[in-house]
Amino acid sequence: MEFPRRAFLRLAAGAAALPAMPRMSRAQAYPSRPVRIIVGFPAGGATDIQARLMGQWLSDRLGQQFIVENRSGASGNIGTEAVARAAPDGYTLLQIVTPHAINAALYSNLSFDFMRDIAPVIYLARLAYVVVVHPSVPATTLPELIAYAKANPGKINYGSAGQGTPQNIACELFKMMTGVNLVHVPYKGGAPAVADLIAGHVQVIFAPVSEAISHIKAGKLRALAVTPAKRLDVFPDVPSVGEFLPGYEATGFAGIGAPKATPAAIIDMLNKELNAGLADAKIKARIEELGGTVVGGTPAEFGTIISEATEKWAKVIKFAGIKAE
Repeated sequence: MEFPRRAFLRLAAGAAALPAMPRMSRAQAYPSRPVRIIVGFPAGGATDIQARLMGQWLSDRLGQQFIVENRSGASGNIGTEAVARAAPDGYTLLQIVTPHAINAALYSNLSFDFMRDIAPVIYLARLAYVVVVHPSVPATTLPELIAYAKANPGKINYGSAGQGTPQNIACELFKMMTGVNLVHVPYKGGAPAVADLIAGHVQVIFAPVSEAISHIKAGKLRALAVTPAKRLDVFPDVPSVGEFLPGYEATGFAGIGAPKATPAAIIDMLNKELNAGLADAKIKARIEELGGTVVGGTPAEFGTIISEATEKWAKVIKFAGIKAE
């Protein structure tokens, strides 16, 4: 009976290996058809531009088209839902940005759990904000702005791209840590908020660097501080908020994700190729023009960043009583 037993064990081992072989073959053949990168925001913005930049890099490197598809609405939730429901085969990816970490606390009826349903691929870039005021505001430093705000509670308006946006959350963290009373004026996007700041209808904005830098250089807005822990190369003479307010840091992020259960071999391939793209001088320069700082790294490292941001911003949202519009 020994021979039949050995034969059976060999057959059983072979059968167990069969399901793994097609998965391995698919990973090795990837991509064999076009890949979609879902962007949950309108075309033309920094998020969209960065997705197209990295998509073109992947297209050139992997020999298949990586096509950006804009599915805007609900602060990125519509696009996220599409990716969460997509087949986990590497042919649907998500451009991940800061609102994805904010939305978990902002929306109570989401049909997906971002941390559970989206697998991180790579942390592409860290995004910074700059505290800008209208030239009429009698403050040339952040301490002077804080003093001015405390002397005029409820009389200073700050603009943002909308309720629950990163600009809104960054300023609410500032309010929470300083105790100042600034009145929030939400807009439908960052551009109209900056336009009204230039016109003097609001007095301050925690603006993305990409939206404010040209106006700062033109003298239309005054930069008081930047929100990362350290100063930015593009504004070497502008201090960080943390230099005056220890512990303050508000940065955004941009990266790539995929549906949960996407094969590790595919995620690792994309991570490797995207890290190579971030090392390219032209891509690095373009990301910096968009107000970002190249990061890169492993999927696990990006997962940690998303988790920490989700926890941090949930506390601010709860403290400020922010509700989705």
